[in-house]
Amino acid sequence: MTLTNDKADDKTIVREYFNATGFDRWQRIYGDGEVNKVQLDIRKGHQKTVDTVMEWLQADGNLAGLTCCDAGCGVGSLAIPLAQAGAKVYASDISAKMVEEAQRRAEAVLHGEPRPVFEVKDLEALTGHYHTVICLDVLIHYPQDQVQAMIAHLSSLAESRLLLSFAPKTPCYSLLKKIGEFFPGPSKTTRAYLHREAEIVSALVDSGWQIDRRAMTKTQFYFSRLLEAVR
Repeated sequence: MTLTNDKADDKTIVREYFNATGFDRWQRIYGDGEVNKVQLDIRKGHQKTVDTVMEWLQADGNLAGLTCCDAGCGVGSLAIPLAQAGAKVYASDISAKMVEEAQRRAEAVLHGEPRPVFEVKDLEALTGHYHTVICLDVLIHYPQDQVQAMIAHLSSLAESRLLLSFAPKTPCYSLLKKIGEFFPGPSKTTRAYLHREAEIVSALVDSGWQIDRRAMTKTQFYFSRLLEAVR
């Protein structure tokens, strides 16, 4: 796919942010150390999304040995429990520092289980075929026209299932986002995009999927819509 200037700008911003100030902030949020009230709330919200994904996949009873791609893996919050459950995991992130931290965490907790294969790559550069492709809390960094292309590409990698989470665009959340933009702290340097669920679903349907399960995680400072699409 050919990148437009806007797309390149968004990707550059995300990559540089998560290799610098953003990494320090988010590796604390996704860890277990002391954080402030807002960061703790976001940690709990993100973990709930991860827990929901694990509950869904484990409920199907075939996770052991399943090939999974964790696209935008961050520090390994999902990739590591997937590996602990016996899945064969390929995990990638646009940020080299995030991947390094994910590898460190995997080495610390995975001893008998095969570790995920981690790689520094953006979503559109991913290749291969997997039973299940998962992309959590990544779409917030990209506008809708780019998200549609990303969903199409992720769909080409997934044989049976695609799970996506995104910040839903509703009047309430749009207002909260606008209020938050009046208080831009030094660690809030990426663009944040909300997406209409109908448009995400339409992109999935266009790629041959049907929605099987839905969930919503909502805390004071974290809100994420999770969709599971199957063929």
